[in-house]
Amino acid sequence: MNAATQRQPILPGATLGVLGGGQLGRMFVQAAQSMGYFTAVLDPDAHSPAGRVSHHHIRSGYEDAQGLAELARLCAAVTTEFENVPAAALEQLAGRLPVAPAAASVAVAQHRAREKAHFVHCGVPVAPHAVIETAQQLAAVDARLLPGILKTSTLGYDGKGQIQVGTAQELAAAWEQLHKTPCVLEKRLALDFECSVVLARGRDGRSVHLPVQRNLHRGGILAVTEVHAQNMPETLAAQALAASKSIAEGLDYVGVLCVEFFVLQDGSLVVNEIAPRPHNSGHWSIDGCDSSQFALQVRAMTGLPLAAPRQHSPAIMLNLLGDLWLQDGHTPRTPPWAQVLALPGCHLHLYGKAEARAGRKMGHLTVTGAHIDTVRASALRAAELLGMAPF
Repeated sequence: MNAATQRQPILPGATLGVLGGGQLGRMFVQAAQSMGYFTAVLDPDAHSPAGRVSHHHIRSGYEDAQGLAELARLCAAVTTEFENVPAAALEQLAGRLPVAPAAASVAVAQHRAREKAHFVHCGVPVAPHAVIETAQQLAAVDARLLPGILKTSTLGYDGKGQIQVGTAQELAAAWEQLHKTPCVLEKRLALDFECSVVLARGRDGRSVHLPVQRNLHRGGILAVTEVHAQNMPETLAAQALAASKSIAEGLDYVGVLCVEFFVLQDGSLVVNEIAPRPHNSGHWSIDGCDSSQFALQVRAMTGLPLAAPRQHSPAIMLNLLGDLWLQDGHTPRTPPWAQVLALPGCHLHLYGKAEARAGRKMGHLTVTGAHIDTVRASALRAAELLGMAPF
């Protein structure tokens, strides 16, 4: 495939592929189909949410040569819905068709130490930290990094692979508990709140973004996202946007990228991590913007123009975990959807997962309206009906 061919937009009627069959893949498939594309999902689970709604479902592992060859045969371009897809699979596909994001970008997001080094290279503030891969590095840790959080360098998400430590002895025990796998120790900082930026960057280097999103996490998992004019100071939002663009440009990124930030109690901003894909905190855009993060994903990977999304309504999104389907943590129940959907401005999205488990992302509820006060009232009432804590 020559450079001129790659610059031509891939128009509706073509087939677009996605590695991964979870809810992000499902919403990508739905966005692509609404724009007139056919879709193909590669995922080993016969009942994957994305596979169940796609034109093609290739049931194979992400490193299976035959499965990847079939995906390449069917598709005009491929993307991914999760960051832990093997970078080697993306490299293999990139030899045959456009892949966005590129394997090199995904590899950075898969490794905390590389990720932190990239942030520093881009001049973006990060939390004080140290890489721990050897006993010598463990012994040399600066005491000023404690108390801190020890995080595995790979395969960490939703609070997994993280242990809080207060002393050098606790740090050593935690590293032992994590089987002495490569880790990053981050100093624990006094947080005010968290926020995120979802941006899309095209092959031509042009980027667009959603408004900055204010996030509340519980137990390491996103619980609530708020997007409205009063959600954070304008100066902080501008800093977050500038940092996100710098990170994307430094990667020569193509696709949708989420950058997550901590806002500290002193008012400063530090970057936490990136996700090389659409993100849970951007799901509200389906109902609150004229172009969702998934429509932007389709446009970026196909080389179509990236129209800047416009928010038309203040929005609050509630993340719906499997706990809501379990009375007292174990007895199955059906959440009171009729009561929830009787509230003004409520948009329910369930992901087609057959089994509810504690902590499992089953769907999200976005509340929109003309004024943030009425949106918040509906969102708080919905949370009460569902048995979620207020915010």
